[in-house]
Amino acid sequence: MQGDRITLCLTGDVMLGRGVDQVLPHPGDPALEEAYLRDARSYVELAEAANGPIPRPVDFSWPWGDALPVLDRAVPDAVVLNLETSVTRSDDFAPGKGVHYRMHPANLPCLAAARPDVCALANNHVLDFGRRGLAETLDALAGAGFAVAGAGRDLEGARQPASVPVEGGRRILVLSFGMPSSGVPPDWAAGTDRSGVDYVAEASDTAAAAVIARIRRVKRPGDLVVASIHWGSNWGYTVPRDQVRFAHALVDGGADVVHGHSSHHPRPLELYRGKLIAYGCGDLVNDYEGITGHETYRDDLRLLYFPSLDPDSGALRELRIAPFQARRMRLCEASPEDCRWLRDLLGRINRGFAPPLAHEPDGTLVHRLRIAG
Repeated sequence: MQGDRITLCLTGDVMLGRGVDQVLPHPGDPALEEAYLRDARSYVELAEAANGPIPRPVDFSWPWGDALPVLDRAVPDAVVLNLETSVTRSDDFAPGKGVHYRMHPANLPCLAAARPDVCALANNHVLDFGRRGLAETLDALAGAGFAVAGAGRDLEGARQPASVPVEGGRRILVLSFGMPSSGVPPDWAAGTDRSGVDYVAEASDTAAAAVIARIRRVKRPGDLVVASIHWGSNWGYTVPRDQVRFAHALVDGGADVVHGHSSHHPRPLELYRGKLIAYGCGDLVNDYEGITGHETYRDDLRLLYFPSLDPDSGALRELRIAPFQARRMRLCEASPEDCRWLRDLLGRINRGFAPPLAHEPDGTLVHRLRIAG
């Protein structure tokens, strides 16, 4: 907590498996069961064909690249990321899925390099290697000291919020849940006697009321609540009306930040009743370089979001966005031209923000808001 504000770092999807896993010091089995590629090393070759050679093995910090000094300077009170990778040596490929992500547990120091405080796990890849793979994932993350939310050995565990202490006895509570609109299979839902994810079947008023009831049970005076949701399509800027209603209901019911993810590129941001709603934070780390088909969305551009909140009301005081470009499976500082492109894009698609984003000399995009009172 710095002065009169609490600052978070929110990221979109962090995928440290498949090709990324292959360039790290302890690559796992590269075998894939995909329709087009059968070896994870092929994704490294695609990235190299697009942007140049990648040394092997790379240092554990390599995938984070220029994002690490940005994190060091920001000193956020909590880093919350969506870990879209199983951490396992299991070969139990989930049937009926076209893509499976896994990283070798010995490569967890790569995740540690970014110092996440909470890994949201309620997504469509954490059970890519079955419930045995999930058990190993949970064990590996716990053994490495990572707090998780959104997946567990039963429903109670999957719904247990992660808690990050802040000075003054305050807490940042993170709830993580996934929806079928992002590809989370219904049979991945945790049950009273079954491991899995915190699965919310639809963005309905009834579902929102159930989540709100859980928020009200755990939130104490002085706490801030982040609702981390894996939802929506991979591509496109339009936010469905049911997602807007759902996000608004969560804010009305006590959530201070809605942290959406699943899309491969940034989706709209909204300022609703003074609270931040990020409908889709986009990808952050993955092995997608060289995959063609959606170039107009510029999914090579990746963002770190730093909202600073009023510690008492949870209202957004300032939002800083740090842009990067993925090159050679590493986050590199975005060019001035790409920063301007992102500024103009977010200016077009964002909901309820005023004034528009300012472009700082260091490339950071900033919303500064004056809070009444």
